[in-house]
Amino acid sequence: MQIQAGIGGDQQGDSSGIGVPVDVTRAAVGQRATAANDAELRIRMPVLGMPIDVATWREALNRIAGWVRAGEPRVVVTCNAHSIVTARRDPELRAAIESADLSTADGMSVAWFLSLLRRKRQERIAGPDLMWHYCGEAAGRNEKVFLFGSTARTLGLLAARLQRDFPGLQVVGTIAPPWGEWSARLEDELVERINASGAQVVFVGLGCPKQEVWIHHQRERISAVMIGVGAAFDFYAGTVRRAPLWMQKSGLEWGWRLAREPRRLLGRYLRTNFAFVIGAARQLLGR
Repeated sequence: MQIQAGIGGDQQGDSSGIGVPVDVTRAAVGQRATAANDAELRIRMPVLGMPIDVATWREALNRIAGWVRAGEPRVVVTCNAHSIVTARRDPELRAAIESADLSTADGMSVAWFLSLLRRKRQERIAGPDLMWHYCGEAAGRNEKVFLFGSTARTLGLLAARLQRDFPGLQVVGTIAPPWGEWSARLEDELVERINASGAQVVFVGLGCPKQEVWIHHQRERISAVMIGVGAAFDFYAGTVRRAPLWMQKSGLEWGWRLAREPRRLLGRYLRTNFAFVIGAARQLLGR
């Protein structure tokens, strides 16, 4: 396990360079959301039984910023076809999604399906994009973020890039946890280190379903907003190349990943993508 804290450096640098299929430069509207009216404004719709938030980019970013401003520990999960299908047979993942304070449409298939249900376009809010855009806005507020997951090398590259591209952002610590199961003692140590850092947002990149389940188990213990961001760490550290923007927008990002990791992903995609299509058709016909 590699643990690093207090990473510094305010160097100027290039912007992302990685295409993100959304414009989040619009002026913030209604940033004074509180826990009370947040519950009133929240709208979720079932996607194969999993409740997914109907939210725009602006609404999602404002909610997280509002929770950080109020000092409220919250949970954000980003859901694609794989996580939704897996949750149908994994009680812990299902509980993590159902109890999350914000569950976004991470995959294009989920966003398209919500658009069909609503008869109105649903924006895709993917974990990697959410992390990048939130950090861009949080830098102006000098917020403190923590990176949990991946490897020490990836985290070092990512932390350096975040503080180069977003000088006001404070990366107050990183942890690359060991592979496999963790003892209760180590779990307590990890939680203690995160809380001691004073982080306001913890980005978790452990992969599905591990990151969602871990966040769910720690929601009463970690005093920050926790966000599951999937492969974001590798994308922005530059250790894994992300699909071109046109593939992201057209829902073909899965094909890009499959071409690079066929042995690992072929079986998973055959099972979960097919199951998602069948489940979506059944839900639409059932309506």
